Amino acid sequence: MSAYTVTIPRIETANLLMREYREADFDDFAAFYATERSHFIGGPLTRELAWRGLATHLGHWALRGYGFWAVEDKSTGRFCGHVGLWFPEGWFEPEVGWVMMGHAEGRGIAQEAALVARRYAYETLGWTTAVSMIDPGNARSIRLAERLGCGFEGMFTHTRLGEMQIWRHPSPDALGMDGRKL
Repeated sequence: MSAYTVTIPRIETANLLMREYREADFDDFAAFYATERSHFIGGPLTRELAWRGLATHLGHWALRGYGFWAVEDKSTGRFCGHVGLWFPEGWFEPEVGWVMMGHAEGRGIAQEAALVARRYAYETLGWTTAVSMIDPGNARSIRLAERLGCGFEGMFTHTRLGEMQIWRHPSPDALGMDGRKL
């Protein structure tokens, strides 16, 4: 039997460690996906389906070479959620996405991590554009998209998740990026 290894790059910010998922993250992950708050992103889910969801995030890295990072608060070591790059089958186009656990909301963590993820997409992967797909009822995510400089572009109907808003991120040129790598 051969082992397949996926390397997920670690990125540190002033407050966060963006890293690979760990089995220790699963209880918080599953607890979030068991709540009604997760309905914006396909929940609520049973623990079994949450496990499959976490495995999907790891598989995305293997298939696409990028994905969501587990986000850890450096001061506490606690798993805060996941932020990263997403383009599964059936998706509109490559996305910068975020999901925060309840204890991490309202602290600027999603914004800090999303800025790093977008920079990684543009400077390391060479993306020239990105979107964030947001449920129209998810006011917190809409406000974050606005803080990230995104503009509302229109609607997309996903076969499973339904109507989603398309929020377009500023291009690398608009952000004044000069192509330097992270």
